[in-house]
Amino acid sequence: MEKAVDVIIIGTGVIGAATAFELSKKGYKTLSVDRNRQIGHGSTAGSCAIIRMHYSTYDGTAFAWEGYHYWRDWADYLGLDKSHDLAKFKQCGCLVMKTPENDFMQKHIENSHALDIPIEEWDAKQISARLPLYNLDSFSPPKRMHEEGFAEPNGGHIDGGVFWPLAGYVTDPALSAQNLAAAAKKHGAQFKLGVEVAGILQQAGKVTGVKLKDGSAVHAPIVVNVAGPGSAHINHLAGVIDEMTITTRPLRQEVVHVPAPKGFDFETDGVIVSDSDIALYCRPEHGNHILIGSEDPACDPHQWTGNDTDYDGDFSEQWTTQAMRYAQRVPSLGIPSKMRGVVDLYDASTDWIPIYDKTSISGYYMACGTSGNQYKNAPIAGKMMAELIDYCEGGRDHDVTPLAFRLPYINREIDVGFYSRQRKVNTESSFSVLG
Repeated sequence: MEKAVDVIIIGTGVIGAATAFELSKKGYKTLSVDRNRQIGHGSTAGSCAIIRMHYSTYDGTAFAWEGYHYWRDWADYLGLDKSHDLAKFKQCGCLVMKTPENDFMQKHIENSHALDIPIEEWDAKQISARLPLYNLDSFSPPKRMHEEGFAEPNGGHIDGGVFWPLAGYVTDPALSAQNLAAAAKKHGAQFKLGVEVAGILQQAGKVTGVKLKDGSAVHAPIVVNVAGPGSAHINHLAGVIDEMTITTRPLRQEVVHVPAPKGFDFETDGVIVSDSDIALYCRPEHGNHILIGSEDPACDPHQWTGNDTDYDGDFSEQWTTQAMRYAQRVPSLGIPSKMRGVVDLYDASTDWIPIYDKTSISGYYMACGTSGNQYKNAPIAGKMMAELIDYCEGGRDHDVTPLAFRLPYINREIDVGFYSRQRKVNTESSFSVLG
């Protein structure tokens, strides 16, 4: 473990593995470390793995549109031989209900048109034709199941939505991280699992490696923090918290799995739905199940945790609230007696937009605040981090002159300063899992 490498990457989730892949392709000798004993078995394994193109900001939309193409061309992007079992992208489309809460999707429509992203505007009749099990009464504002007026329509109706036909989801998010790691290994990347980082080694304002919990050290002139919900702890070890106007915290989330109502094959005929009227999103799940997550309305209190290790992994009343709130939209939904789904942590930033950046410590970089809405962007995030590291290690000051990064598929240039740790809080954000 004393042998020096060019780059140490902390974290083997989907973005950490993508960063290892992209850096190793550039010729960097990388070592990825993770306290988990399997690649992709942190928050990536609990991801809903939705591949969508709609964001409230133009930059976020462009990044997601670029990211979609890597999942579409997954096998070609990885370059692995046919012996590898690859994660699968299932294109089912994504419908977002037009509601007052999202300004009837006007900004999202404008962003999609500006970037030539295919969209369709559906009226209520078209929604009902695609999802005949849906009741289009309005129930806003969203409530918890014991609140007065829960499940009572307010007299309004969902009159339309926006449909992105190319959207979909990845069936096995942990496998996708493992695919990226396998592709990285082809280019010389190394992985060390079951080890915990206990310190960030520094000398004269430069990073020199990491200290591990067992007392050993690994030396490298570049360290990249991609530790997911553990990223805040790693940044604290590095001593960079005070220079950040945008910080991250681990946030506990519950995702519900319920069987689809009898008579409707949601796995085959369902779509991803984002529904701000009831503040839930859903997608098809294996076995004709429906996966349901919260869009973080005011009635669902944020459950921030003090760290990324000590949190309640059991389901709570939140599971039942989400299932019951979805049953407003799907009255034929049966609520199973046995709870199924996922309890995990997000790595959420102050404005729910990620941090892809350098720091004041020469050689120390971060890709943080990514959980909940950045899984879809992992391949392009890894590529951008590799370019950012090249840019800064080449002597450029990203804080003064931010990297202009061209998105290869869509041939658009973005200002990577958009993701700065020192940016102002972005008021265009949804301040939720929607990003």
